[in-house]
Amino acid sequence: MKLYYSPGACSLSPHIVLREAGFDPVLEKVNLRTKELASGGDYTAINPKGYVPAMQLDSGELITEGPAIIQYIADLVPEKKLAPPNGTLARTRLQEWLNFLATELHKNFTPLFNPAATDDMRDATRAMLARRFPLVASALEAKPYLLGDDYSVADAYLFTILSWSVPAKVDISAWPSLAAFAERVKARPAVQAALKAEGLLN
Repeated sequence: MKLYYSPGACSLSPHIVLREAGFDPVLEKVNLRTKELASGGDYTAINPKGYVPAMQLDSGELITEGPAIIQYIADLVPEKKLAPPNGTLARTRLQEWLNFLATELHKNFTPLFNPAATDDMRDATRAMLARRFPLVASALEAKPYLLGDDYSVADAYLFTILSWSVPAKVDISAWPSLAAFAERVKARPAVQAALKAEGLLN
């Protein structure tokens, strides 16, 4: 499998999950500004959406959208328990979290990385995130991971989003459970390997 990624972007989530699942993915770096591949060529010829992640299967099929990719990977290795079985309420709870993370946290970080955003837009974005973080923090106060005791693909996604807080100048110190969660996930060997491969560890 080949993962199209940009260091530290939302593609970090499937990168982590691939390594948690025991895969050693082929990585293809994408310049998100120019849409050029590190190996040369136009990324939009592969993924017309122009953003990461995208994952190319050995069959040649391409999967896009992070939440879809990480669930696909998890289902390849059910013994790893990275996602509850399809058709269960627990799987619906996972999808509930993935949708919340994608629409309420991930998308709300976007203006903070947009050079055209005004200070008022950035302030409004940080205020919106401050209204969303308590919901996640509360869930993590009584349990180590979003689904309880078991680490799942949703945790890889949340970790990725929280990693943007420093460069985006989003203060999460008011929610200690978020910082503790991020450190807990960062210590996982698969996460360390993904961060190292993307050049994100000193």
